[in-house]
Amino acid sequence: MFYCLARQLLFSLDPETAHDLTIHGLSGAARTGLLGLALPTLPACAPRTVMGISFPNPVGLAAGLDKNGECIEGMAALGFGFIEIGTVTPRPQPGNPKPRLFRLPEANAIINRLGFNNHGVDHLIENVKRANYRGVLGINIGKNFDTPIENAADDYVTCLRKIYPHASYVTVNISSPNTQNLRALQGADELDALLARLKQEQTQLADSHGKYVPLALKIAPDLDDAQIQTIAERLIQHKIDAVIATNTTIGREGVAGLAHAEETGGLSGAPVKNKSTAVIRALHQKLDGALPIIGVGGIMSGADAREKIDAGASLVQIYTGLIYQGPDLIKEALQALCVKQTQT
Repeated sequence: MFYCLARQLLFSLDPETAHDLTIHGLSGAARTGLLGLALPTLPACAPRTVMGISFPNPVGLAAGLDKNGECIEGMAALGFGFIEIGTVTPRPQPGNPKPRLFRLPEANAIINRLGFNNHGVDHLIENVKRANYRGVLGINIGKNFDTPIENAADDYVTCLRKIYPHASYVTVNISSPNTQNLRALQGADELDALLARLKQEQTQLADSHGKYVPLALKIAPDLDDAQIQTIAERLIQHKIDAVIATNTTIGREGVAGLAHAEETGGLSGAPVKNKSTAVIRALHQKLDGALPIIGVGGIMSGADAREKIDAGASLVQIYTGLIYQGPDLIKEALQALCVKQTQT
């Protein structure tokens, strides 16, 4: 009921204004302790060990909602088992020109072309240090828009070095459609070179810091079977710790004819669900248990979360569903997955 009222207000505002207001509002409510009074009671769920990390529950926040780590405590208070912040780049950047965020409420969908707008990795680290959060924290890293694609690995390594002491795991984002040529890094040779460089850096950082921080790769839903096979082979070859499937889609299936449907950018929400699940299922078959999958894309209900697990995911993340359904979606997903857990 509370979120229904809040949503009416938020959806009356420009989407990016509503987003900023939500981040600041949740952050403030968490600091005052008022947030817990308005939230549903969550079901108990046994921890799951993935990537060598104990996750208190399998439902996480996907990257993109809290790009700068400004609302870590607020997001944690909603009941997520883990929080992923970012995408962050080495240097601050404003992102693409506005407007760049569009709701498609008839389809429970969003199109964004934000373009990795963020305050830079140093600012994010200061926010992480200030946060009173001791849970599982993923940090999602990318390249600056003006870094040539052939030098992209330098940006990823810069971010990895800086955030390594502060992250539970690190996600390498090569699948956003909103940074020019970024998805080219999913090609066989490009991915091979990038993962080799990052794995070497991870090994050196683990030695110098005395702890191992897992690496996850976030991939697109717009992949054919041959591309999924190539990615699976490279993930296994380079001993990457997990894969996150998937990012937003450049396709427009399910939204044709709707207002804003032809806007450039990545489509998220209900229309990407089937694409995402298909990639998870194919990856699960090709990886054959070599590394875990984190499922994200179009989770709007508990049944959708369970579908991702049934397809082969070990954990799930939500973002657009939270915007449309509110915190009750976390409870519903946990109910579905905890029931699933007790049945297996």
